[in-house]
Amino acid sequence: MQQQSRPPRAVEGRLPVFVFPTELVFYANEQASHRQVLTLYNPYEFIIKFKVLCTAPRKYVVVDATGAVKPRCCVDIVIRHRDIRECHYGVVDKFRLQVSEQSRCKSLGQKEVTATLLSSATQKPIQPHSQNKTHRLKEKLAKGVFFEQTEGRTTSGGPSLFAVLLGLGCLIVLLLPTLGEPDSSVPLYLHLSVNKKLVAAYVLGLLTVVILHP
Repeated sequence: MQQQSRPPRAVEGRLPVFVFPTELVFYANEQASHRQVLTLYNPYEFIIKFKVLCTAPRKYVVVDATGAVKPRCCVDIVIRHRDIRECHYGVVDKFRLQVSEQSRCKSLGQKEVTATLLSSATQKPIQPHSQNKTHRLKEKLAKGVFFEQTEGRTTSGGPSLFAVLLGLGCLIVLLLPTLGEPDSSVPLYLHLSVNKKLVAAYVLGLLTVVILHP
């Protein structure tokens, strides 16, 4: 009897997590910025479950902090800052997105996203320089001091040639026809899968943040 082949299972803790953006900046004087969106991509062939955790649960509201993402799809996670006070200016909090397969409970991968509250868009993010503060934050992350509920970087000069070429390459990938679409003008080997296009869109988004970040 011929056994049916099964798709390989992801190794625990080795699953890359694709989330954009990887940095959230809230501005006290801009009410529209108090609501931000994280997009979680699933380029895999199986359904993934996700859970959003945070080091400062009292300062944020997360809509749909747990859920599932279908294969080759994405989901938006809304995060609202609800404690806009001057004492929180420049404080760097962290969100952690943990993902797992639908049929398994153990985490297969995780991604951390920073969140900072600034007084205005003209204020530059304050990078934490205290070793004690960094050590305490790492201890929180290690011990799982997070919440479960439903919502620094400096650059000099222009973007590098590599970043520009990589961005152009991702843009070309997105413009090519998707696998299965009838298009006689483009060779079949240039028809790309949705999986590859999702990865290209994710990389292009990261490059856009790096290039446009003040």
